[in-house]
Amino acid sequence: MTRRDFSERDIHMALDGELPVDERVAYDVWLDANPEMKARSARYVADRAALRAAFAGVLDEPVPARLQKVVFGEAPVKTAALSSRWWLAAAAAAMLAIGGVGGYVAGIDHLGLEDPAEDQLAEQAIAAHVIYAAEQRHAVEVPASDKDHLQTWLSNRIGLKLVAPDLAAQGFQLVGGRLLPAGENKAAMLLYENDKGERISLFVTAESAEKARGTYGSEENGPEAVYWLDKGYGCAVVGSLPRAQLTAVAKSAYSQLLAGLAS
Repeated sequence: MTRRDFSERDIHMALDGELPVDERVAYDVWLDANPEMKARSARYVADRAALRAAFAGVLDEPVPARLQKVVFGEAPVKTAALSSRWWLAAAAAAMLAIGGVGGYVAGIDHLGLEDPAEDQLAEQAIAAHVIYAAEQRHAVEVPASDKDHLQTWLSNRIGLKLVAPDLAAQGFQLVGGRLLPAGENKAAMLLYENDKGERISLFVTAESAEKARGTYGSEENGPEAVYWLDKGYGCAVVGSLPRAQLTAVAKSAYSQLLAGLAS
């Protein structure tokens, strides 16, 4: 039986089914000997189950007729899309909760929504922000206190060198981060908070060579995403700040991400 020191990282690996088989027995012994870590593992399991239960019904819904009209070119994409953001948000949330079902939004019965890639990126980022930014105890998987591990773990998972931007000059401190599904890929979400309790999130995933940038809001008075697709990755900064402030924060984060990729 393999013996070594385990950590919270191993809890995530075990729940994801990625803990090596030959370490499982030793891990279970360690978990039993550490009640706090065992309770944390149980909370993560409960959180996952709660999210699945909360959005399970969305997966059984048929594609709304108005969205089918968009697909077949019978209605303007933006007009129909704006009237159905609640459905897209719920579908995106279910995708995030369950994983591996990104095709539900991208297409059912081979019906693909023909939104640009940047809209899809922004919608995924906004859906993740809506779910996790409101969480107080379980907003992140790895806290900022373990920043080095956070950066290495997420970089390995998404296939990009990720350096958490320092946004202190903009008044935001890193809370931590988590790994999320993003269609067929994986995404990293970094969460930041200022002294007013306002939160923003940074959503990063490997993308195609497509190049785009812009600002996107999924619904009136809801959070907005300032996004880029460039150099093989997609990045979106999401928050409910005034647009000028959010854009300034996003520019700082973007420049630091570029510097991290180049280092």
